[in-house]
Amino acid sequence: MKSETMEEHKKKSPIEVNCGIITLSDTKYKDKQSGANTDISGKIIIEELKKKYNVKSYEIIPDEKKQLLNMIEKMKTENIDVILTTGGTGIGSRDITIETVKPLFEKKINGFGEIFRLKSYEKLGSGAMLSRAVAGTYGKTIIFSMPGSPNAVKLGISLIIDELGHLKKHLNE
Repeated sequence: MKSETMEEHKKKSPIEVNCGIITLSDTKYKDKQSGANTDISGKIIIEELKKKYNVKSYEIIPDEKKQLLNMIEKMKTENIDVILTTGGTGIGSRDITIETVKPLFEKKINGFGEIFRLKSYEKLGSGAMLSRAVAGTYGKTIIFSMPGSPNAVKLGISLIIDELGHLKKHLNE
């Protein structure tokens, strides 16, 4: 049940939200270096965000901690309100996204990962336990980190797209 307070907050939420997307994938980065953009998940995020918000930055980088940190800092200086990462959230040795972003979080948005796993469980069953989707605040920037599969990105975007203005409003209070 939605509270009136939440609905009122949403009505007062900023319309303009500047977004940045970072895809982490060694393979997609190599493809980009060769002149091909094979990043389906990044394209899905851009397409969905552009329906309501400003997409100001989009980067494909390898699964490298230093590059991810540098890109996050760059986007923060560009006044990006929301950074969405896709990829690098698994449990493989090259999956560094979660271990890189979590220490940055000043406040965790636990509900994102919880709802993401619940919805994944409803579709996939127990395999959903492998998802490490997370979200949190870093200064005046909100970071969402999602798995790299197109279906995971579609799910993640469906959960957050209507909340970004509301989140920005609260973060700027």
